[in-house]
Amino acid sequence: MRPLLIAGLAWQDYRREARLSACSVLALVAVIAPLLVLFGLKHGLVGSLTERLQRDPAVREIIPLGGTRLQADFIAALGQRADVAFAIPRTRQIAATSELQVAPGEVRVTVEMLPTAAGDPLLQDLPVPQTLHQVVLSHSAAEKLGVTPGSQLQARFGRQRGGELQWQQTTLQVLAVLPLTAFERDALFAQAALLEAVEDYRDGLSVPALGWPGAAATQAPRIYPGFRLYARALNDVEPLRQYLAAQQVQVVTQAAQIAQVQALSRNLDLLFWLITTLALGGAVAATSAGALAAVERKQRELAVLRLLGFGSGALLLFLIIQALYSGMFASVLSALLYRLAEGGLNHLFGQVPGDYASRLLPEHYLVALGAVLLASALAAALGGMRVARIDASQGIRDV
Repeated sequence: MRPLLIAGLAWQDYRREARLSACSVLALVAVIAPLLVLFGLKHGLVGSLTERLQRDPAVREIIPLGGTRLQADFIAALGQRADVAFAIPRTRQIAATSELQVAPGEVRVTVEMLPTAAGDPLLQDLPVPQTLHQVVLSHSAAEKLGVTPGSQLQARFGRQRGGELQWQQTTLQVLAVLPLTAFERDALFAQAALLEAVEDYRDGLSVPALGWPGAAATQAPRIYPGFRLYARALNDVEPLRQYLAAQQVQVVTQAAQIAQVQALSRNLDLLFWLITTLALGGAVAATSAGALAAVERKQRELAVLRLLGFGSGALLLFLIIQALYSGMFASVLSALLYRLAEGGLNHLFGQVPGDYASRLLPEHYLVALGAVLLASALAAALGGMRVARIDASQGIRDV
């Protein structure tokens, strides 16, 4: 009961000095609200930029340079790594092209062919080709051909053999069309087996699966000049690059762009904590001074409380609770002011849907509230230590 009684007395005294209490609340708001805006900007700008990079598979793509010679086992082992989201062998780019048209006489579009499989970050929720004759088209290729999911296409593949230009064609079914933001070039995504069949045909070999004539294929393991590889997260790109470099595989990554964003985040963190430390230091000093002034101003009241049997700890708790009242009210008012500022900042600077110029999560408000209450309690405790020197006789003299 004693803490509840002290809390009630502290509240009645807090209400009696409403003007002084309001001043202490506004003093804290002047510190807390700008800090919330600063952290909201840091979390919103950098967080949105990081999320945008994470959502963009191209940023996490690792592209091998020319001259690479890899076996399927090596690429399969890459795909099993915890830091790899997707890995698939890729045939020679010069052989991975196709001419597409809906019907003879219609517009013909030359596209690059890319291997795909389950888990491809570019396809996301789109269906994955399950046979040699199923493909996913890029948006630009589908637009030029005027096709939609479910359409049939004729794909032509040419080769030169003995000075003679030869052609083969096959029918493909369009399973889906990629959004323009996923892939901007003219391309089709198909099973790796289709790309290997086209490469064999252009190398002069036969392709029994499609009925294309040519020389008999050898039994030697296939050598791949590259792969499609995506890191699982932004922080995995640079370690993967280092691992591949150690395996004598030279690659190109977006590590520099990722490092710039991470450096910006670190620098803003440093700036935020520097400003926060200075601001909180001033707030603690102001709260301590307020508690010290309260002890001087309320010596009679505190002495009477001691005369009634309240010890030094109870009197100190009286001051701490009043500081907590100020911290609570200041936190709520600062949160409301921040919400107004957040709406204005996002309206002015929000350019991309889903991105935020300023943003705080519910847990951020809880952490801020806890920090303010803790700082208020500590500051009140430091400034109110003089209550231990208040003598009950002062209360008797003033009665």
